[in-house]
Amino acid sequence: MIEEYSFGRIVISGKEYSNDVILIGGKVYPEWWRRKGHFLSREDLGPILKAQIRTLIIGKGYNSVMRIGEDVREYCREKGIELIELGSREAVEKVNELMWGKRHATKDDADSAKPAKGIAAGIHLTC
Repeated sequence: MIEEYSFGRIVISGKEYSNDVILIGGKVYPEWWRRKGHFLSREDLGPILKAQIRTLIIGKGYNSVMRIGEDVREYCREKGIELIELGSREAVEKVNELMWGKRHATKDDADSAKPAKGIAAGIHLTC
């Protein structure tokens, strides 16, 4: 579960990350980089493109600066994937709700939670 998020920092299942992350079914892919920094294109989705998902949550940053390319929206439409675009604070709550069934997590939750399948997220930690 995502226990904490603040500008430039996220704690997932007890481990702290200071770079953007992708989550797929509870697995963390750290060091998520996009070719154009604050612009997300389909090619930036990396492991998400190979996953069998039904929902994709994008955290657009603390102040929602990251933009989502039309190719990402088109990909989601073609694959029947629900795309949820939120500021990263709200995205963290949505990830916890959909992936783990709770909006707000605690350390104890992280140890016992089993993630739902079919949910993926990309969380931009800054801006």
